[in-house]
Amino acid sequence: MGPAKLPPDEYYATLPHHIAGAGAIIHDAVDRILVVKPSYRNDTWEIPGGGLGAGEDPLHTARHEVKEELGIDLAPGRLLVVVWVPEQPDGRPPLVNHFFDGGLMSQDEAENRLHPDRDELAQWRPATHAEWDTLLAPHMARRLRSGSRVLAEGSTVYLKHGCDPTRPES
Repeated sequence: MGPAKLPPDEYYATLPHHIAGAGAIIHDAVDRILVVKPSYRNDTWEIPGGGLGAGEDPLHTARHEVKEELGIDLAPGRLLVVVWVPEQPDGRPPLVNHFFDGGLMSQDEAENRLHPDRDELAQWRPATHAEWDTLLAPHMARRLRSGSRVLAEGSTVYLKHGCDPTRPES
């Protein structure tokens, strides 16, 4: 005999819980990616983005986080990267992150269009591949390398804790 049938609310309560986030990879013609330094952190830079709110979908989150952090209404493009991060020793539940193409933006255009929220961001800047390992946490640098690659290829990539399980060198 199979398991007893549960009412939907009881069944859903038995399923695993995870958190989710989304961000935008805004880049320029020479493959630099816009990174931001959150005002609440002094140890690393990130890309614009944040956690999904109740009832939000990842695309909406990426759009509203860019608007909140950088003051521009940007319609993110295609999905570039999906990242799965397992549960952490500190008790943080598993995390799934979505990174969308934030489009091309030159340095001049960024300087004219971006109006960072100083409560959210201390700084922003375009960063080269060579700078990612210095500015970003290792997992974020790996994500940007993959994001840059799939931007050029026109594809999407799945990462497990920042690494592409189909590419041993990632």
